[in-house]
Amino acid sequence: MAVDLGDGLIVDNVHGRRQRDGVVFGLAPGGVHVRGRNIDCLQIRLSPVIAHAVLGAALEPGGEMIALDALWGRDAARTHERLRAAASWEERFTVAEAALARAHAAGRAVDPEVAYAWRKMETSRGRIRVEPLAAEVGWSRKRLWARFRSQIGLTPKRAAQLVRFDHAAHRLAAGHSAGSVAAESGYADQSHLHRDVMAFTGVTPAAVSTAPWLAVDDVAWTAPKRVPRP
Repeated sequence: MAVDLGDGLIVDNVHGRRQRDGVVFGLAPGGVHVRGRNIDCLQIRLSPVIAHAVLGAALEPGGEMIALDALWGRDAARTHERLRAAASWEERFTVAEAALARAHAAGRAVDPEVAYAWRKMETSRGRIRVEPLAAEVGWSRKRLWARFRSQIGLTPKRAAQLVRFDHAAHRLAAGHSAGSVAAESGYADQSHLHRDVMAFTGVTPAAVSTAPWLAVDDVAWTAPKRVPRP
């Protein structure tokens, strides 16, 4: 989620859509660009398990973006006004957390089996096969695939690839070589890592290693404080 707190944030996607104010992205928003001058913006990254309840619908990958007011209605406008009126970043964080908590309480949680599958992907860093995972939750592969896709927004296989990439990207940012990261992250070789990085980001592993936000957060998706995980 990105909420414009100034007057210059413009978000474009590969389909030519342009959005201002508050916007929500899917898990793998390839081809989304944020631009403007003197940008003042609040960015919130959520676990897809939390996002399902908070946003009310799983977002499609590949450049999809939705206006926040299309998901939250009037509460989006009220939250935006309070964020703009806040006197400090701490007050902004409090306003944002309260809005997330309201949306989470009113939303619908993902199936326990889907939440379990996502946690297994996280703990295994994406190195897990779908068939054994389906057997663990007592579902068929087809059912897990369909429910996971409808609630998380990606297929289990694609989600596992994204989790693995996220771990690898943070290892690159920590200063580890592409070769060692590929080996420890479960890639067949360095070329395999290179292809995944290019597919998800459009840049090389060397460029990913210098991304400043990767040096701040352990993962790309974090649950907001005081909003419980299912």
